[in-house]
This record gives sequence, structure tokens and C-alpha cells, in this order.
Amino acid sequence: MGEKELEVKDLVVSYGAIKALRGISFDVEKGEIISLIGSNGAGKTTTLHAISNLIKKESGSILYRGKDITTLSADKIVRMNLIQVPEGRRVFANLSVRDNLMMGAYTRRDKDGIAADLKWVFSLFPRLEERLRQDAGTLSGGEQQMLAMGRSLMSRPEVLLLDEPSMGLAPILVDEIFSIIKKINESGTTILLVEQNAYKALSIADRAYILETGAITKSGKASDLIKDNSVKSAYLGG
Repeated sequence: MGEKELEVKDLVVSYGAIKALRGISFDVEKGEIISLIGSNGAGKTTTLHAISNLIKKESGSILYRGKDITTLSADKIVRMNLIQVPEGRRVFANLSVRDNLMMGAYTRRDKDGIAADLKWVFSLFPRLEERLRQDAGTLSGGEQQMLAMGRSLMSRPEVLLLDEPSMGLAPILVDEIFSIIKKINESGTTILLVEQNAYKALSIADRAYILETGAITKSGKASDLIKDNSVKSAYLGG
């Protein structure tokens, strides 16, 4: 067993009378890509928001590198290099691409490190460098997704939570985004990926968990789940 980066234990979240998460438990080891797969409303985004402490948890605990972060404020969690890329990109539309990227580095003071990371982001996303002075609001959906990911990388994440990175993107861009996620992982960042494109998510993950109406119904090696008949019929279109 490797070193655990993230441990979610018996997590329960409710929205009024609706139990969004019913006591789920899972872990993410250092260097892994873990995919959370499930249909709309299964609780995938809720899980990420609970880890980042953007929503209230009813019960359960979250450990990050052995430290209990269950009640830690969202900004303190970011400063611990546990970074979420939200669904729907959420770029600052009226700021330039460059200013958006620099927002990702707002907690940092290491000028040389920031410059080096900016170079690295441009090597992953050359289009961002071409559009550096453009307002983020004028970018295409795919470019905004790249910007949201680039901005998160400027925070030097140790663990990256990715929420539906392929949503609304053309198939050719989906391939590009997934190959970049793989590169980010190979550079040493652990990734927890929430994704509706189950086939893509399983094809790059080490392990995966299937979430159905707030409960984990299946888990295992991604390479096994991609061949599993019940997973195929529910999530892989056959």
C-alpha cells in the first residue's frame, strides 16, 4: 500500500431532507489518478465540495496527509496545496488570461518559482500563451477550461480535484484535456477526477469508485471496471 494523500471516512451530506451523500468512504494514494464516476445527481460534485469545505458536512471526516481537515476553512485547505478546479470553469471573465493565471499564485511569494510554473503551464497549454492579454471572457469553452486548469497549477497543487473537466467540450478537445491531465499526474500531482465521461475517466485512472445516489456501489482497478459488464451497460454505452 502506498502513502495515503486523502482519506474520506463515512461522509454524510444532506440538502434539507435529501441525503446527498450517505456515509461514503474512499482513499487516494500519493501519485494516483482516482476517478469518481456516476450519473448526474449521484453526489460527485458534492463529494469534492465537502473535501474542499465549500459545503457543510453532517458527519464523517476527511484526512489530508494524515491531518484532519474536516472543519478547516476553504482558504486554509487551498494553502495546504489541495486545490479544486470547479465545474463550469469559473474564470474571471473581465481579467486577462495572464491575470487569471496569477490569481492562482496569490498565496505564493517565490517569484522564480512562479515564473517557472508559468512556463510549465504554457508548455501544457500553448494557446494560453498566445492569448495572454485577452480577457478570459472572450476565450472559447475549451480555452476557458485550459485556463481554469492552468490557474490551479499556479497554486502548485499536491492534490488536484478536477470537477467535470470535459463537460461541454468538443471530442477533439476532450482528448487533449485528458492527455494533459495524464501529464500533470506524471509530473507528480495526485488527482481526484469527477467525470461524466466514464470511458475517458477509467482509461486514465489507476482506480475508480462508482457513486450511485450518494453511495459507493463499486470500486476497484480502473482497468477491471472498464471491462465490467454492469459498469459497461450503465456508464459506457453498452
